[in-house]
Amino acid sequence: MPDTSVLVVEDTEEIRELVSTVLRKAGFDVRAVGSGAECMAEVRRQVPDLVVLDLGLPDADGTEVCRQIRAESECYVLMLTARAEEVDLLIGLAVGADGYMAKPFSPRELVARIQAMLRRPRAAAPAAEPEPTSVRRLAELEVDEDSREVRVDGAVVDLTRTEFDLLAALASRPGRVLQRETLLREVWQTDWEGNLRLVEAHMSNLRRKLQAAGLNSPEIRTVRGVGYRLVA
Repeated sequence: MPDTSVLVVEDTEEIRELVSTVLRKAGFDVRAVGSGAECMAEVRRQVPDLVVLDLGLPDADGTEVCRQIRAESECYVLMLTARAEEVDLLIGLAVGADGYMAKPFSPRELVARIQAMLRRPRAAAPAAEPEPTSVRRLAELEVDEDSREVRVDGAVVDLTRTEFDLLAALASRPGRVLQRETLLREVWQTDWEGNLRLVEAHMSNLRRKLQAAGLNSPEIRTVRGVGYRLVA
C-alpha cells in the first residue's frame, strides 16, 4: 500500500520507532510525531489515511486528540493503549476511534488490523455510480445506506462510521440473531476473537445514542452468549 499514508502519534520513542519501522516495511507511507499538538499540525498540513494514536500523550489525552481529528477529518483512527479498562475503551470509541489495540501488541497483528480497517468504506466515500435509494424503515427507525444516515422519527442521529455499519447489518436482517463473530467479519473484516470486546463496546455506544434519540422501537437485544438482533 505505497500510497496509503499513516501518521503514528506516540510519545515513547522506542515504541514510535518500532511502529513506524513495522508499517514502513509493510509498504505504508509513514510520518511520526510525539505529541497531540504535533499530531493536529500534521493532520492539518496533510490529512493521513489513518492515524495510529496513543491514548496517553504528554500534552493531551488521546481521546481529546481523537475528538479533534474527527471534527476535521474522516481518516481512520486506531488507538493504542496501555489502559485496557472498559471506560477508556468506551470513551475512545465514543469520540470516533475506529478501533483499539492494547499494549504490548504483536507487530504482525498491528499490520493485519490496519489492513482490515482500510478495507472498510469511508463514510464520506461516494458511490461509484448512482443506485436506487436503499432506505430500511423499521417502525420509528430509518437506516439510509446511500446517505449513510440514521433517523429516528425523521431526526438524524449522529453515529460513527462503525456504529452505522453495525446498525445497517442488524437492520438488513431484522429479527434475526447475528453472532458477534459474524459482525466482526462484516464490519471489521476480521475473525480474530480478541476483537469480540470491540463489538460489545461499539454496540453499547450505539444503543446509548439510539435511546438518547428517543427510539422505542425497534430495539437492539442481546442474545446471551451468541450475539444481537434488532426486533420491534
